[in-house]
Amino acid sequence: MPTIGRGYVDVDTGLFHRKPMGRKENNKRQPTVELYPGLLAHIRRWKRIGISNHSVIEYNGKPIKRIKRGWETLRTNAGLGDDVLQHTLRHAAISWMLWKGIPASDVSEYCGVSEAIIKKHYKHFIRDGFRRVFAGMRSRETA
Repeated sequence: MPTIGRGYVDVDTGLFHRKPMGRKENNKRQPTVELYPGLLAHIRRWKRIGISNHSVIEYNGKPIKRIKRGWETLRTNAGLGDDVLQHTLRHAAISWMLWKGIPASDVSEYCGVSEAIIKKHYKHFIRDGFRRVFAGMRSRETA
């Protein structure tokens, strides 16, 4: 549910409002995005059966205040090493999206990362990124 100082999921529209209500715009991009339909179905079910009443992630009926302890438990249960950070998963997700051929502009908008950063750090994952350049090289037309 909408709460000052926190982002929220609108289960009716399926939108994840990442920027907390009342927070001013800054350099940290937090775009509102559509949720993946499979995840949205789970969130709606959790709300319907009372597992999640106020926040998307709750423990014993209360919102999670700090993600650090939960992250450590999740990482251990998943068998991931101490070297795997939350940012590692973000990096992997961006890399996979680009490798699957999702345009850098869409990945940028969805993940809240500038296109300049994506092109600087993830250029090697952009599939067919030079297709137009190669097509121009094959062209026999002269200027």
